[in-house]
Amino acid sequence: MKNLMIKFATIFALLFWFGTNQTISQESKPYDPGKDGKQQISEAIAEAGESGKHVFVMIGGNWCPWCLRFHKFIHEDQTIDSLLKADYVFTMLNYSKENKNEDVLVSLGYPQRFGFPVFVILDGNGHRIHTQNSAYLEKDKSYDAKEVIGFLKHWSPAALDPENY
Repeated sequence: MKNLMIKFATIFALLFWFGTNQTISQESKPYDPGKDGKQQISEAIAEAGESGKHVFVMIGGNWCPWCLRFHKFIHEDQTIDSLLKADYVFTMLNYSKENKNEDVLVSLGYPQRFGFPVFVILDGNGHRIHTQNSAYLEKDKSYDAKEVIGFLKHWSPAALDPENY
C-alpha cells in the first residue's frame, strides 16, 4: 500500500510539473534576456522626453509568475492599458540568470530589494522619481485595478506638474 501511494504521489507530481511547464511555455514570454538594459532604458527615456511622458520600467522575468500576471493584467484592462499608453513609455527590464542587468539596477537605486515585479518611474530626463513594490497593488491571486489605476495617476506627468496645484 505504501509503495502504491508513493507511485501515485510521484505520478501526480510529474503531471503537475509537466502541466505547469506546458502552460508557461505556451504563454508569451514578454521579457527578453537578450536585450541590452542600458540601451533599452536610454531609448525609453529619449522617447519619453520627446513625448512629454514618464518611463514605466517593469523589472522582472519570464520565470516570475507575478510578473507574467501583471503584464497580462495591465494589457487586458482597457482603462489601465489606456493610462499606460497616454502617460508612460512602457518597458520591461529583464532580470534572470541569463541577464541580471545589474548595472542598470544599480543606476535605478537597487529596486530588486522589493522583489519582483518591481516598477520604477523615470521622468523624461531619466531621473528616478518613484520605485513601487508591486505587492501593494496585489489582490488575491491578481492585482487590484483600483490600486493600479491610482498608482498610474499619482505618478503621471500631470500629477507631478506644479501648475496643477
